Amino acid sequence: MREANFLIENNARHLWHPMAHPAEMQASPPRIVNAGEGVEITDIHGKRVLDAVGGLWNVNLGYSCDPVKEAIRQQLEQLPYYSTFRGTTNSPLIELSYELAEWFKEDGLVRSFYTSGGSDSVETCLRLARQYHKLNGQPERTKFFALKKGYHGTHFGGASVNGNSNFRRNYEPLLPGVFHLPSPFTYRNPFGTIDGAEIAKGIARLFEDEIAFQGADTIAALIMEPVLGAGGVIVPHETFMPLMREICDRHGILLIADEVITAFGRTGAWTGSRLWGVKPDLMSTAKAITNGYYPFGAVMISEKVAQVFENNKSAMGSIGHGYTYSGHPVGAAAALASLKEMQRLNVAANAQVRGEELIAGLKELYERHELVGDVRGKGLMCAIELVSDREKKTGAAKDIVQKVQDVAYEAGVMVRTSGANVIISPPLIITAEDVTRIVSALDAGLSAAGGK
Repeated sequence: MREANFLIENNARHLWHPMAHPAEMQASPPRIVNAGEGVEITDIHGKRVLDAVGGLWNVNLGYSCDPVKEAIRQQLEQLPYYSTFRGTTNSPLIELSYELAEWFKEDGLVRSFYTSGGSDSVETCLRLARQYHKLNGQPERTKFFALKKGYHGTHFGGASVNGNSNFRRNYEPLLPGVFHLPSPFTYRNPFGTIDGAEIAKGIARLFEDEIAFQGADTIAALIMEPVLGAGGVIVPHETFMPLMREICDRHGILLIADEVITAFGRTGAWTGSRLWGVKPDLMSTAKAITNGYYPFGAVMISEKVAQVFENNKSAMGSIGHGYTYSGHPVGAAAALASLKEMQRLNVAANAQVRGEELIAGLKELYERHELVGDVRGKGLMCAIELVSDREKKTGAAKDIVQKVQDVAYEAGVMVRTSGANVIISPPLIITAEDVTRIVSALDAGLSAAGGK
């Protein structure tokens, strides 16, 4: 590998980073991560820090999960690639499909379709939803509803249902026929209340009103994250997703659960839908399915949806959609090993316990630092929202947020920022001592940025 100075100098000269301005990356070169072990990463200068970002919500088993690495190695030796387009498949994918049907049985999901990642999985859900209604003799059901603050990836379909203008405006016009409901956000919402149950009812009323206005027979699906991730870790009231499910059922609208982040234990339950006691019609997954070690995703499909496709014998029932790497054998092998390790370690249970400890620690920071306006989270997806004025809920300036992140890093913990939010999503194998490290590093960052 080239020496450090060469890498630092050339990083943003020839490379454009996702979700970043090219000029900003040239002016302020990003940290170069050089190694990972356990729950820690090491940068090119040899500084070792706890990764409280978990890669990008996906390295749930940490960086030293040898069973997954070994499964990848063995599969590369045996069969590094073959297509799963009509007429061919591979052994690990068949085994994985069986295991996923068992894994998601409690969610009512019985079939799987494979992708290269989360954005692909969302796109697949949107396409299958429209096709489902065509097969049911309702071709006018083409519209989608989503939540403001929701995040659903970067394809044109996903960007269209995204509820944050940062991911939309530069690429408009997007997919027509997409409508957004308010986010179930107790800290910031249009209802003037912090009562989560009342917010849930308010959104439900708006959804019913919009269905009546649009016409239920024109709506294909509602897509939502059980806990909104990139939008700022927004945890809805426990009644919210069941309310949305009931409305969808009553009007023949499919419910798509975007669980690219929440599936496989991050909320403290094995799925976010299960956390709220809801069975979706379609579920997008990716990220932790291979622990981030291989680009891979799966769309899980309910019996209701599957039967409509499988009972249709015309060309309309054919899946005219797929990716070169759909069902990649190396990804399937990595997923099989990841599922086994997640179950063996019961990472969902650990996420619940460690998450409660983390929220308690973050609430202590709220008491000590005026800079913290809100603390929220579920399991090991947590956030603190930084403000310049608690009463007015005015978001903290960009340089203040950056200061918190930078000082926390110097104190030994990598965190992620999004707007005025500091997002914490560490591997699900962290210990109580790791939680203390995260809180301590944030305390140092808040003290430096807030002058206390």
